[in-house]
Amino acid sequence: MSYLIDHFGIFYSWLLGSMFVFARYLFFAGIAFAVFYIFLKKSFQRRKIQNKEPKAKDLQNEILYSMTSAGVFGLMGLFIYFLNQQGWAKVYTPLSLYGWAYLFISFWILVFLHDTYFYWTHRLMHHRKLFNLLHRVHHLSHNPTPWAAFSFHPLEAIVEIGFLPFAVVLIPFHPLVLFLFATWSLAFNVMGHLGYELAPPTFLQHPFWKWFNTPTHHNLHHSKGHGNYGLYFNFWDTWMGTNHRDYQKVFTEVVQRA
Repeated sequence: MSYLIDHFGIFYSWLLGSMFVFARYLFFAGIAFAVFYIFLKKSFQRRKIQNKEPKAKDLQNEILYSMTSAGVFGLMGLFIYFLNQQGWAKVYTPLSLYGWAYLFISFWILVFLHDTYFYWTHRLMHHRKLFNLLHRVHHLSHNPTPWAAFSFHPLEAIVEIGFLPFAVVLIPFHPLVLFLFATWSLAFNVMGHLGYELAPPTFLQHPFWKWFNTPTHHNLHHSKGHGNYGLYFNFWDTWMGTNHRDYQKVFTEVVQRA
């Protein structure tokens, strides 16, 4: 990051960073869309959660809003760099400083922190006084596709990434962990908006895997407009009783059909 700023300036560094974020989004969402909506569409048709096709206008909106989100995320990358340059963030570079074990542990700390943050901010954005301002754009996708992964209003994009500056100020993270976390988050987001259920029929009964959310889980959130607020895990929805009442029913219908 320092090389980019020194050689290209702040604006071009932000532009390059945003382009990298958007290119990564195009890569993950593009592969998922190509596989499930074009090349292997017939093979996976029985695993389609909603038996209708996305509209071309919806796809266009998802990609355009994702482009603005990439700009917000690129700006946040610059902000975190600034925090670290000022000595306020705890981003460290020598792996030997904390070792490989901490690298692994810190990744999961970040994932669980984000899952908690996401659940509560997501649920808050469904409040009637905040929904239209922050979250309505994302819910324009009633039948989401992988392109909806970053489809946020710019203000929601700020909320989505807003926990990260606080995390790096409070907890030491290696840049590799931040990169792997961003990749994990994007991949999981693409899967959540896939529109196809990939889990096996026994997934929700498994003592371990049942705690991970499925594509059906988030697809129901889009189609029904409430419930299922979690991102990666099902802990908070289970503990707070916010799993949609039709979650297991719809999941079972889809996997049995498949």
